[in-house]
Amino acid sequence: MHETQARRGVRRGAAVLLAMVLALSLGWQRTWADEGRQLIPVGKAVGIKLFADGVLVVSVSPVQGTEETRSPAKECGLKEGDILLTFNGEKIRSTEHLQAMLAENGETAAELTVQRDGKTLEVTASPVVCEDGGIRLGAWIRDSMAGVGTLTYYDPATGSYGALGHGITDVDTAELMPLASGSIMETMVKAVKKGQRGDPGELKGDFTVQRDVGTVTVNSNEGIFGTVEDAGFISGEAVSVAEPEEVHAGEASILCTISGSDTRAYEVEILRVNPRSRDGRDLLLRVTDPELLETTGGIVQGMSGSPILQDGRLVGAVTHVLVANPAEGYGIFLENMLTTAG
Repeated sequence: MHETQARRGVRRGAAVLLAMVLALSLGWQRTWADEGRQLIPVGKAVGIKLFADGVLVVSVSPVQGTEETRSPAKECGLKEGDILLTFNGEKIRSTEHLQAMLAENGETAAELTVQRDGKTLEVTASPVVCEDGGIRLGAWIRDSMAGVGTLTYYDPATGSYGALGHGITDVDTAELMPLASGSIMETMVKAVKKGQRGDPGELKGDFTVQRDVGTVTVNSNEGIFGTVEDAGFISGEAVSVAEPEEVHAGEASILCTISGSDTRAYEVEILRVNPRSRDGRDLLLRVTDPELLETTGGIVQGMSGSPILQDGRLVGAVTHVLVANPAEGYGIFLENMLTTAG
């Protein structure tokens, strides 16, 4: 009698525990909007600096100025888009660091650790000596990038931010820049190259003498993310985040900076919602604001990350411009940015 009741008690306890686990699991799947997260839509242009984890191979080519024209990089199997991580077991910190190690190594065969498509491999390269005495691999490499983008949101509760709505890719390889460190800086928009059909426009910013205001810790397909260390340049009220199913075709607005540090709202129209896109093209939108059309022609490079608002809520960020029609472009759901931000 007592044993049977005990067993039933265990089964009831297990059922209660299972229900609790399921409830917790479902709770974790709730969206940021369900939790009522309040974020400040920013829309300010910022300077962005990224430093690579290792160095990125932009291209491989024969080394000029040698008795025998050859490319050690090509011979050992290096390809465009590869990331060079170590040289003879030592971590590569920059292009200058690799050049210094090459000079010390000379023509001796060197072991390279390479990252390709998420996998790590080892190759052996035999550098060549040029007529000027320099040691070369026959690979063009890059270790950093800088440019202008737009801050999408700031979370006053955590100090975190999201920007761009898409990743920062190398201009030659179209690969995501492998991130070691990065920063965002205050910037002033000095000029605008107006977009035209077949010729995307561009915001031109001056951030060379400005101060860092935050770090970049993630470079992903859904944007860059990090922490704001000095929130003094951020203003505005926090608003709720819309769930994707709440976003609809119709009137909306974007926040962006197209002159100096003046951030303003401009009218746009959401033409189509693509809830299953997942490639930064969740929304198709058209700029309808006469002033913005007159100044920029629509969406230009540097406006990526401009927050999109509809019905008083933050719904997404501008990501792409249609080259054939700069008045139109795409946007990403903010929820997709927040999911990547974690």
